[in-house]
Amino acid sequence: MTIYFYTKNDPFGDFSNFSKHGIEMDAIWWPTVEHYFQAQKFTDQDYKNRIQTAHTAKQAAELGRSRKAPIRSDWETVKDEIMYRAVLQKFKTHQALAALLLSTAQEHIVENAPGDYYWGCGKDGTGLNKLGKILMSVRKDIQQ
Repeated sequence: MTIYFYTKNDPFGDFSNFSKHGIEMDAIWWPTVEHYFQAQKFTDQDYKNRIQTAHTAKQAAELGRSRKAPIRSDWETVKDEIMYRAVLQKFKTHQALAALLLSTAQEHIVENAPGDYYWGCGKDGTGLNKLGKILMSVRKDIQQ
């Protein structure tokens, strides 16, 4: 069986980076993984603070996708590792989430994001599903 998630109303919706499960990274509290991840695209501290204090994960994502501030030059090479560390921290911080992730045993996990062919599976299922793969790696790491 494959586990699909996308919105917070899905049975495994808490796997989403938009879920309201904050994390502490770099000695700062982030309301969601999405807030943290989007802020890491930038070197401008004021802009990062703006993302960190965004009212919702959706607002944080919109700020992160904006190109009003320059994106860091190494972003494409570091984004997967940044996402992995943030997702791992989320499941280390929230024990109920860790239990939910462990309950998936060895099932395949897919972010069913129709518009995202990198982090999700895309509309036609041909996406890279990087977030699903990270979740499966995190599951393996917390099993040990």
